[in-house]
Amino acid sequence: MLRIRLHRAGKAVKGRHNFKIVVIERRKARDSNFVEAIGYYSPKEELLKIDIEKYQSWLKKGAKPSQTVISLYKRYKKTTNVEKTL
Repeated sequence: MLRIRLHRAGKAVKGRHNFKIVVIERRKARDSNFVEAIGYYSPKEELLKIDIEKYQSWLKKGAKPSQTVISLYKRYKKTTNVEKTL
């Protein structure tokens, strides 16, 4: 089963982590190889980017997002008015 979740990336300096939003096998470790990257999130700089088309297509294929990704998607949808662009 596939999940859409965060993958830690970036520097290991304290408080400078960045995350990729990825599609990955559910049982794999957080930082192992993933199927596809569909966005990124930087909490320190408050940057968030999600490829909506890829996100929707993976949901249709049966991938389930984690709770964190669901909340990030809701925030992204609210700030960018995704419904109007679809």
